[in-house]
Amino acid sequence: MARPGYGKRSAPDQEPRNKDTFAHLATREAYIATYIDRLAEGAAMDVKTLARDLPPFGQQAVRTALQKLSEAGHLRRVREPVGEGGTQWVFRTYFSRTPRDDAWWKHFLTGGVTPQPEPEAERQQKPAAYEALAAAGRKDARMALSAAECEALTPLAEEWLARGASATELVSALTAGLPPVVHSPAALAGKRLTTKMPPERAPASTPGRVMECTHCGRPGRPEALPGGLCRPCHGEREPESHPDAAAAVHARTDALRAASRAGRDQYLSRAGSTARR
Repeated sequence: MARPGYGKRSAPDQEPRNKDTFAHLATREAYIATYIDRLAEGAAMDVKTLARDLPPFGQQAVRTALQKLSEAGHLRRVREPVGEGGTQWVFRTYFSRTPRDDAWWKHFLTGGVTPQPEPEAERQQKPAAYEALAAAGRKDARMALSAAECEALTPLAEEWLARGASATELVSALTAGLPPVVHSPAALAGKRLTTKMPPERAPASTPGRVMECTHCGRPGRPEALPGGLCRPCHGEREPESHPDAAAAVHARTDALRAASRAGRDQYLSRAGSTARR
């Protein structure tokens, strides 16, 4: 086991283990992934420990295998503070026997929740959105919508509910401040649902969590570490500043310095002239 707080962490919502779980991986990676998958929560899974516990492989082989597992979407390494407002940092490896893409890992690591919507919530959301649209006409006859119009506007209403708005707030947005006569309730409803759309809810944050390159440990944002690897470990060169841009910066700096010197000389000249008078 790793020190308390360190070591393996299992990602949520994994598919059940079966004989084909790691069949898509090469033999070495599948062997090591199977071993990691069966480790207990908090177990040490650094390169040295795995190489010691898996005699067929040396540290370099294990390091390469972990890189391949990261690229395949099975693991991500992060550092995060212990406790709320804590100053002690721990290093953890999140492992998923189910391969995940970069978007899934980013959502999980930055929000602490999985990005898949709950099926039951999805099923309940559609009738709730439809009912809210129909309720607008019952609250104010000027916004009476037909069944077909409610069906057409349901996707917009669903988005309102997905962003945290209540059905009451949605109905109020459709019926507040109406003109004396509404010639096209559906058109007005569509415009209001679009222009008054509430902001997206921010995911529950996990303060201080930083993802690291699986291979070299370089920290970075999830979007800067596709496959859990930094650019150099992907074999890519770091972006370089364009020589023309650098030359322009230097030229601008020289011009500002020259203007500063000219202003200073002009000031001293005027001050000297005034003193002589």
